[in-house]
Amino acid sequence: MLQIITAALLIIAAVTWGVWLRVFWVDRKRTLDPYRWPKTPRFLEYGDRIKELIDLALAIPFEEVRIRSFDGTELYGRLYIKNENAPVQIMMHGYRENAITDFCGGLQLALKSGMNAIVADQRAHGKSGGRGLSFGILERRDAKAWAEYACERFGPEVPLILTGISMGASTVLMASDLDLPQSVCGVIADCGYTSPEQIIMKVAKEKGYPVKLLMPFARLAARLIGGFDLKEASAPSSLSRTKLPVLFIHGEGDDFVPVSMTLENYKACASEKTLFTVPGAGHGMSFLADPEGYEKHVRSFCTRCAENYIKSIAPVESGRNSVSPDGVILQDDV
Repeated sequence: MLQIITAALLIIAAVTWGVWLRVFWVDRKRTLDPYRWPKTPRFLEYGDRIKELIDLALAIPFEEVRIRSFDGTELYGRLYIKNENAPVQIMMHGYRENAITDFCGGLQLALKSGMNAIVADQRAHGKSGGRGLSFGILERRDAKAWAEYACERFGPEVPLILTGISMGASTVLMASDLDLPQSVCGVIADCGYTSPEQIIMKVAKEKGYPVKLLMPFARLAARLIGGFDLKEASAPSSLSRTKLPVLFIHGEGDDFVPVSMTLENYKACASEKTLFTVPGAGHGMSFLADPEGYEKHVRSFCTRCAENYIKSIAPVESGRNSVSPDGVILQDDV
């Protein structure tokens, strides 16, 4: 009997470890290379433009930043300063991706708009520490740590906007109801999913895995190896409590994270909200598919959030078209 129990426990341990590697582990070497994107149709369609944007992003000077998250994990980010008094976008990338790859367009847009940016390596990715990813469960508190750093670095009068794509989008959505610095005044979520469990089940089903068998092991791996609960947070739950304005973005041709998930998140959101969908755009490709529409919505949202925050802490003079003390924010770079 003891042998049977021991064998069963060994099988459970082996399967749990296998699920951890398949679902939560990150090939850090791959995420260090911004040019190593998946050879899928959605990337191949815009490959030349993506490479061009990555080249441009890598040529921009930045300051390396390292902070400690709530659990002591060291997080790495790139700080791009356009103007010390300008709003700051904190950018969280997607699942097993490189930060510069995911934000090669978003970074250009932020700087063009006169904003500062922090492009963060998610935990277990790139130069950040961590044993694995958690689909936003732990990362949402990393986003809070970045916001606290930015508030201390730039001062509480500088507006902060949490921005994410794919897993990063769900990360910032799930962070939206945390006790964030007062200067966090908006959230931008591009193609985010509803919850960790929902996206794992969706992808597992498409790959032909037995979902009912997989999920107990995924939950076990998350708890025993990752130290988190897959059911601890979800985007709709956090959005039902948030007071932050949210801009939801999604490609209508997304076959990885379906647009229906953003529509569910949008419906759950209890705060001011804006929805922008791009016909035909694949996962994370909305900026490339409709750059003019994307820029219009992001700039308008950032301007509105920053202006409202500045007015809330120090009402500006009538007719002033700036959102900063020195009047240089959110104007075209010249």
